[in-house]
Amino acid sequence: MKSILALVDLSPISTRIVDEAASLARGTGAHLWILHIAAPDPDFVGFGEGPQYIRDSRAKQLRQEHQLLQDMRDAERAKGTNVEALLVQGMTVETLFDEARRLAADLLVLGSHGRGGLYKALTGSVSEQVIKRTRIPVMLIPPEDRS
Repeated sequence: MKSILALVDLSPISTRIVDEAASLARGTGAHLWILHIAAPDPDFVGFGEGPQYIRDSRAKQLRQEHQLLQDMRDAERAKGTNVEALLVQGMTVETLFDEARRLAADLLVLGSHGRGGLYKALTGSVSEQVIKRTRIPVMLIPPEDRS
């Protein structure tokens, strides 16, 4: 295994995702990529139209997300993990597949929030979509509060 891609959404499960992926990376000598896919900008923001406060707020949010990723990366580097962190904007599943191809990922590590059927019916589950559409092996990390 040469490359592990861990998808994080910066929710509490992200720490477990990174811990598991980093442990595998250190054990196999693989390179770990911590990937956060931020929501795309609203259409008007990229064109300089719309209120400045919305552009400022979005930029602040992206800076905070980027800093959280850098902190995760630094913590893993301190443990001896060969790791990089990436923040990319886009649609989650499509962007994940694009990055997995670009980085030649041998394994995807994802988390499951364990949400119920109504939530999945309304929004879909990223992990289910990935599992159905990929040929890359997937490690799914369940939520801690499972009984």
